[in-house]
Amino acid sequence: MLSPHELATLLLVKYSPDQLHMTRAQLDTLLERRLVQLQEVSAGQPHWQLTETGQGAVRMIRRVS
Repeated sequence: MLSPHELATLLLVKYSPDQLHMTRAQLDTLLERRLVQLQEVSAGQPHWQLTETGQGAVRMIRRVS
């Protein structure tokens, strides 16, 4: 089960990836659970994106809310 902070981070990856500069601990957890992945790093900025599993989790969150 994800914490509220991890759920919020998952939604940030999906909808506002430019706001991820303060959420490294949550990103590490999501990475371990294979909900996000780190893509190529450009200009010193990592590019995070949802995996298929992460996209499914966001769909479930949207259904519940």
